[in-house]
This record gives sequence, structure tokens and C-alpha cells, in this order.
Amino acid sequence: MAAPRTASSADRRARIEAARRAEQARERRNRFLTIGISSVVVLSLVGFGTFILMKESDKRDAEKAAANAPIAAEKSWDPKKLGRNHVQTAVKYEMEPPVGGDHSPVWMNCDGVVYDKKIANVNAVHSLEHGAVWVTYNKKASQADVKKLADKVKNTKYSLMSPVDDQAGAIMLSAWGKQVTVDGASDPRVDAFFTKYVNGPQTPEPGAACTGGLDASGQGGTGMGQ
Repeated sequence: MAAPRTASSADRRARIEAARRAEQARERRNRFLTIGISSVVVLSLVGFGTFILMKESDKRDAEKAAANAPIAAEKSWDPKKLGRNHVQTAVKYEMEPPVGGDHSPVWMNCDGVVYDKKIANVNAVHSLEHGAVWVTYNKKASQADVKKLADKVKNTKYSLMSPVDDQAGAIMLSAWGKQVTVDGASDPRVDAFFTKYVNGPQTPEPGAACTGGLDASGQGGTGMGQ
């Protein structure tokens, strides 16, 4: 009579052992899955991080290349031959608009300022000395181009814009010792010029003030440059 009970106990132990082995197998599979998923996540994060770093590096390289690339039809003047004296009288410049030379002790405000009327060259040149890019236009420029350029200037520190009726080109961009005539507001040389010369390496006094000078009414000018 004891044999059936023994067989039953043995069967029960066998079932328990089989269940234990099955549970251990499930745990091993779960561990492998967890490790596998974690590895995939880590590798994905590493890959994404590497991708972002490479994109940032490519962006910096592209910006550096753009900053060093020559601008088509750009004119340059030797900065050593451009006077930097402060004068209280009118100055006759060899180019229009001027890109440097002796100038007023007071600069035009150039912190993204658009002037609707002509401004004095002697004050604008002082702004160039501080690192500003000066956008000028005459009556040949379209209103659409003028508006687009004005929007760009308003959103760019160290820039200013004003009409210059007697300049040769419809739209011209000037920095200290640098100047280019562009075909319109969408000309890629506009962005290239801004990228290269807003507080660029040609600037005699990079980072000097672009506020505290003259405003549109000709008032202000409490600051005095070097």
C-alpha cells in the first residue's frame, strides 16, 4: 500500500523540480532580455550622442569655413592706411559709403538700428571701427529688399542701415576696410558678409559700444570712443 504514496511523492517532487527549472529558465531568459535591451538602449544613446557631437562639429567647421571663405567681388582697403583720428570737421572719404578713416568722436547707435534718413559718414565710420556692418541702399533698391534687409539688421547686434542716395550700387554692405555690392537681399553674400565681419577680425575695436552714441534725431552721443 506504501508504493502508490511513494510514487505520488516522487511525481510531486518531479513536478516541483520541473517547475523550478522552468522558473530558472524564465529568469535566465528575462536577464538576457534585460541585458540585451539595456545594451541596445545604451548603444543607441551613445550613437545618438556621437551623432549630435558630429553634427555640432560639422556645424562649427562649416561656420569656420564660411568665415574664412572669400566673398565674391568684395573690395578691401589696407586697414593701416585708414586713418583713425577723431576730428570735429567733415572728412572727405575716397569711397562712398566710407569703410574707414578719420571720424567723429561719437558713433551712430548700431545695435541693430535702421535709419530711414541719411546719417553722417563721420559718425557711421566710428560705428564700423567698433565692429558694425553698415547696410546702405539707394532709390534703385526694391522696397521688398529694403524691408528684408531692415528685418535682418533689426535682429543683428553690431549692425546699422541707412539710405545713401549717391552710392554706386543699389545695395552695399560695408565693414571696416571691407565692402561689397550685392544683387539683392537674398544674395548669399549678405549672410556671408554679416557672418564674417560683424565684430570680425578686421575690427579695430571689437566689442566697443554700439549704444550711447547718436540716434536717428542726431541726439545723444554721451559716449566718446577711443
